[in-house]
Amino acid sequence: MKTFLFELCVESLKAALAAERGGADRIELCARLDLSGITPGERLITATLQALSIPVHVLIRPRGGNFVYSAEEFDQMRQQVQWVKEAGAAGVAMGVLLPDSRVDVDRSRELVELARPMKVTFHRAFDETPDLGVALEAVIKTRADCLLTSGGAPNVLTGATQIAQLVRQAGDRIQIMAGGGLKLASMAEVLQRTGVRCMHGSLTRRAEECGRESVNGHTAVGKADILEADVRAAVKLLRSPIAAREIAAQGVR
Repeated sequence: MKTFLFELCVESLKAALAAERGGADRIELCARLDLSGITPGERLITATLQALSIPVHVLIRPRGGNFVYSAEEFDQMRQQVQWVKEAGAAGVAMGVLLPDSRVDVDRSRELVELARPMKVTFHRAFDETPDLGVALEAVIKTRADCLLTSGGAPNVLTGATQIAQLVRQAGDRIQIMAGGGLKLASMAEVLQRTGVRCMHGSLTRRAEECGRESVNGHTAVGKADILEADVRAAVKLLRSPIAAREIAAQGVR
Protein backbone atom coordinates (compact mmCIF):
# COMPACT_ATOMS: atom_id res chain seq x y z
CA MET A 1 0.00 0.00 0.00
CA LYS A 2 1.27 3.45 -0.86
CA THR A 3 2.15 5.80 1.94
CA PHE A 4 0.17 8.94 2.78
CA LEU A 5 1.61 12.42 3.27
CA PHE A 6 0.28 15.51 5.00
CA GLU A 7 1.89 18.89 4.35
CA LEU A 8 0.93 21.84 6.54
CA CYS A 9 1.19 25.32 5.07
CA VAL A 10 2.55 27.72 7.74
CA GLU A 11 3.68 31.33 7.97
CA SER A 12 5.28 31.37 11.43
CA LEU A 13 7.75 29.40 13.52
CA LYS A 14 5.00 28.75 16.07
CA ALA A 15 2.84 27.11 13.42
CA ALA A 16 5.81 25.14 12.09
CA LEU A 17 6.48 23.72 15.55
CA ALA A 18 2.80 22.83 15.94
CA ALA A 19 3.01 21.02 12.61
CA GLU A 20 5.95 18.91 13.74
CA ARG A 21 4.46 18.12 17.15
CA GLY A 22 1.16 17.18 15.51
CA GLY A 23 2.85 14.69 13.21
CA ALA A 24 2.83 16.50 9.86
CA ASP A 25 5.17 14.90 7.35
CA ARG A 26 6.52 18.23 6.15
CA ILE A 27 5.66 21.92 5.95
CA GLU A 28 5.41 24.50 3.23
CA LEU A 29 6.78 27.74 4.66
CA CYS A 30 5.46 31.01 3.31
CA ALA A 31 4.49 34.55 4.28
CA ARG A 32 1.28 36.53 3.75
CA LEU A 33 -1.32 33.82 3.50
CA ASP A 34 -3.81 36.66 3.04
CA LEU A 35 -2.21 37.03 -0.42
CA SER A 36 -2.28 33.24 -0.95
CA GLY A 37 1.37 33.18 0.09
CA ILE A 38 4.66 34.77 -0.93
CA THR A 39 8.28 33.85 -0.26
CA PRO A 40 9.07 34.24 3.46
CA GLY A 41 11.99 36.29 4.77
CA GLU A 42 15.44 34.84 5.30
CA ARG A 43 15.22 35.17 9.09
CA LEU A 44 12.06 33.01 9.27
CA ILE A 45 13.49 30.46 6.85
CA THR A 46 16.70 30.14 8.84
CA ALA A 47 14.93 29.89 12.20
CA THR A 48 12.51 27.26 10.90
CA LEU A 49 15.24 25.14 9.35
CA GLN A 50 17.16 25.22 12.62
CA ALA A 51 14.12 24.35 14.74
CA LEU A 52 12.50 21.53 12.75
CA SER A 53 13.54 17.97 12.01
CA ILE A 54 10.79 17.34 9.42
CA PRO A 55 11.36 18.49 5.82
CA VAL A 56 10.81 22.19 5.12
CA HIS A 57 9.63 23.24 1.67
CA VAL A 58 9.69 26.96 0.90
CA LEU A 59 7.27 28.85 -1.33
CA ILE A 60 8.97 30.72 -4.18
CA ARG A 61 6.64 33.55 -5.13
CA PRO A 62 7.95 37.13 -5.20
CA ARG A 63 4.55 38.83 -4.94
CA GLY A 64 0.83 38.28 -4.76
CA GLY A 65 -1.40 38.46 -7.81
CA ASN A 66 -0.95 36.51 -11.02
CA PHE A 67 1.82 34.06 -11.89
CA VAL A 68 3.14 35.85 -14.98
CA TYR A 69 6.52 37.27 -14.03
CA SER A 70 8.74 39.93 -15.53
CA ALA A 71 12.41 39.25 -16.26
CA GLU A 72 13.33 41.03 -13.03
CA GLU A 73 10.84 39.02 -10.99
CA PHE A 74 12.01 35.76 -12.54
CA ASP A 75 15.60 36.62 -11.69
CA GLN A 76 14.48 37.25 -8.11
CA MET A 77 12.87 33.81 -8.07
CA ARG A 78 16.08 32.21 -9.30
CA GLN A 79 18.00 33.95 -6.51
CA GLN A 80 15.43 32.80 -3.95
CA VAL A 81 15.68 29.19 -5.11
CA GLN A 82 19.46 29.30 -4.90
CA TRP A 83 19.47 30.82 -1.43
CA VAL A 84 16.87 28.37 -0.10
CA LYS A 85 18.89 25.47 -1.47
CA GLU A 86 22.08 26.72 0.16
CA ALA A 87 20.22 27.26 3.44
CA GLY A 88 19.34 23.56 3.55
CA ALA A 89 15.63 23.39 2.68
CA ALA A 90 14.28 20.05 1.48
CA GLY A 91 12.17 21.51 -1.30
CA VAL A 92 10.43 24.44 -2.93
CA ALA A 93 6.95 25.16 -4.27
CA MET A 94 6.78 27.31 -7.38
CA GLY A 95 5.08 27.83 -10.73
CA VAL A 96 5.24 30.20 -13.70
CA LEU A 97 2.50 30.87 -16.25
CA LEU A 98 2.46 32.46 -19.69
CA PRO A 99 0.38 35.60 -20.37
CA ASP A 100 -2.43 33.39 -21.72
CA SER A 101 -2.43 31.46 -18.39
CA ARG A 102 -0.89 28.28 -19.82
CA VAL A 103 2.03 26.71 -17.96
CA ASP A 104 5.36 28.33 -18.82
CA VAL A 105 7.24 25.05 -19.26
CA ASP A 106 10.63 26.56 -20.10
CA ARG A 107 10.93 28.94 -17.17
CA SER A 108 9.33 26.53 -14.71
CA ARG A 109 11.72 23.78 -15.79
CA GLU A 110 14.66 26.18 -15.37
CA LEU A 111 13.63 26.69 -11.74
CA VAL A 112 13.18 22.95 -11.25
CA GLU A 113 16.66 22.24 -12.56
CA LEU A 114 18.16 25.03 -10.45
CA ALA A 115 16.45 23.62 -7.35
CA ARG A 116 17.94 20.13 -7.59
CA PRO A 117 18.59 18.09 -5.51
CA MET A 118 15.64 19.63 -3.64
CA LYS A 119 12.14 18.32 -4.30
CA VAL A 120 9.86 20.60 -6.31
CA THR A 121 6.10 21.11 -6.11
CA PHE A 122 4.30 22.98 -8.88
CA HIS A 123 1.81 24.99 -6.85
CA ARG A 124 -1.75 26.20 -7.46
CA ALA A 125 -0.78 28.48 -10.31
CA PHE A 126 -1.91 25.29 -12.08
CA ASP A 127 -5.51 26.00 -11.08
CA GLU A 128 -5.45 29.26 -13.07
CA THR A 129 -4.84 27.46 -16.36
CA PRO A 130 -7.65 27.18 -18.97
CA ASP A 131 -7.43 23.39 -19.49
CA LEU A 132 -6.29 21.32 -16.52
CA GLY A 133 -5.70 18.16 -18.53
CA VAL A 134 -3.39 19.98 -20.94
CA ALA A 135 -1.76 21.83 -18.05
CA LEU A 136 -1.00 18.56 -16.25
CA GLU A 137 0.99 17.33 -19.23
CA ALA A 138 2.86 20.64 -19.27
CA VAL A 139 3.66 20.40 -15.55
CA ILE A 140 5.01 16.90 -16.09
CA LYS A 141 7.32 18.35 -18.76
CA THR A 142 8.75 20.77 -16.17
CA ARG A 143 10.02 17.66 -14.31
CA ALA A 144 8.48 18.77 -11.02
CA ASP A 145 7.97 16.00 -8.48
CA CYS A 146 4.53 17.00 -7.25
CA LEU A 147 1.51 19.01 -8.34
CA LEU A 148 -0.61 20.88 -5.79
CA THR A 149 -4.17 21.48 -6.96
CA SER A 150 -7.74 22.10 -5.86
CA GLY A 151 -8.96 20.80 -9.20
CA GLY A 152 -9.40 24.34 -10.49
CA ALA A 153 -12.11 24.96 -7.89
CA PRO A 154 -12.25 27.31 -4.88
CA ASN A 155 -11.62 24.34 -2.57
CA VAL A 156 -10.67 20.66 -2.73
CA LEU A 157 -14.16 19.39 -1.90
CA THR A 158 -15.74 21.28 -4.79
CA GLY A 159 -12.91 20.19 -7.07
CA ALA A 160 -12.81 16.56 -5.94
CA THR A 161 -14.14 15.07 -9.18
CA GLN A 162 -11.56 16.94 -11.25
CA ILE A 163 -8.77 16.01 -8.84
CA ALA A 164 -9.71 12.35 -9.23
CA GLN A 165 -9.45 12.73 -12.99
CA LEU A 166 -6.01 14.31 -12.63
CA VAL A 167 -4.88 11.44 -10.40
CA ARG A 168 -5.94 8.94 -13.06
CA GLN A 169 -4.32 10.94 -15.87
CA ALA A 170 -1.06 11.40 -13.98
CA GLY A 171 -0.61 7.74 -13.07
CA ASP A 172 2.90 7.31 -11.71
CA ARG A 173 4.37 10.23 -13.65
CA ILE A 174 3.88 12.88 -10.98
CA GLN A 175 2.50 12.99 -7.45
CA ILE A 176 -0.86 14.77 -7.12
CA MET A 177 -1.40 16.63 -3.83
CA ALA A 178 -4.86 17.99 -3.02
CA GLY A 179 -4.85 21.40 -1.39
CA GLY A 180 -6.86 24.59 -1.19
CA GLY A 181 -9.62 25.31 1.30
CA LEU A 182 -9.01 22.00 3.08
CA LYS A 183 -11.24 21.48 6.13
CA LEU A 184 -11.02 18.72 8.72
CA ALA A 185 -14.77 18.19 8.45
CA SER A 186 -14.57 17.28 4.76
CA MET A 187 -11.14 15.66 4.65
CA ALA A 188 -12.44 12.09 4.67
CA GLU A 189 -14.81 12.81 1.80
CA VAL A 190 -12.02 14.42 -0.22
CA LEU A 191 -9.83 11.37 0.34
CA GLN A 192 -12.58 8.99 -0.70
CA ARG A 193 -13.60 10.92 -3.80
CA THR A 194 -10.16 11.81 -5.18
CA GLY A 195 -7.89 8.86 -4.46
CA VAL A 196 -5.04 11.21 -3.50
CA ARG A 197 -2.46 10.11 -0.98
CA CYS A 198 -1.03 13.56 -0.36
CA MET A 199 -2.91 16.48 1.19
CA HIS A 200 -1.98 20.08 1.89
CA GLY A 201 -3.68 22.62 4.10
CA SER A 202 -3.21 25.42 6.61
CA LEU A 203 -5.91 24.33 9.12
CA THR A 204 -6.03 27.86 10.51
CA ARG A 205 -8.65 28.76 13.09
CA ARG A 206 -9.81 32.17 14.19
CA ALA A 207 -8.81 33.17 17.71
CA GLU A 208 -12.36 32.78 18.98
CA GLU A 209 -12.35 29.15 17.80
CA CYS A 210 -9.06 28.51 19.62
CA GLY A 211 -10.42 29.84 22.90
CA ARG A 212 -7.60 32.37 23.23
CA GLU A 213 -8.14 35.64 25.03
CA SER A 214 -6.34 38.95 25.00
CA VAL A 215 -4.86 40.52 28.13
CA ASN A 216 -8.06 42.46 28.84
CA GLY A 217 -10.16 39.31 28.79
CA HIS A 218 -11.62 39.73 25.32
CA THR A 219 -11.11 37.31 22.45
CA ALA A 220 -8.57 38.53 19.90
CA VAL A 221 -10.95 38.54 16.94
CA GLY A 222 -9.30 38.57 13.53
CA LYS A 223 -6.23 36.60 14.54
CA ALA A 224 -5.66 33.11 13.18
CA ASP A 225 -3.85 30.19 14.74
CA ILE A 226 -2.97 26.55 14.09
CA LEU A 227 -3.76 23.97 16.74
CA GLU A 228 -1.46 21.01 17.22
CA ALA A 229 -4.56 18.91 17.92
CA ASP A 230 -5.98 19.75 14.49
CA VAL A 231 -2.76 18.68 12.80
CA ARG A 232 -2.78 15.44 14.77
CA ALA A 233 -6.41 14.81 13.81
CA ALA A 234 -5.68 15.41 10.12
CA VAL A 235 -2.69 13.07 10.18
CA LYS A 236 -4.67 10.37 12.00
CA LEU A 237 -7.50 10.61 9.48
CA LEU A 238 -5.13 10.47 6.53
CA ARG A 239 -3.34 7.41 7.84
CA SER A 240 -6.31 5.53 9.26
CA PRO A 241 -6.79 1.99 7.94
CA ILE A 242 -10.48 2.72 7.32
CA ALA A 243 -9.68 5.69 5.07
CA ALA A 244 -7.02 3.69 3.28
CA ARG A 245 -9.40 0.77 2.64
CA GLU A 246 -12.10 3.05 1.32
CA ILE A 247 -9.66 4.63 -1.13
CA ALA A 248 -8.28 1.28 -2.23
CA ALA A 249 -11.79 -0.08 -2.76
CA GLN A 250 -12.42 2.57 -5.39
CA GLY A 251 -9.55 1.28 -7.49
CA VAL A 252 -8.23 4.79 -8.05
CA ARG A 253 -4.53 4.93 -8.84
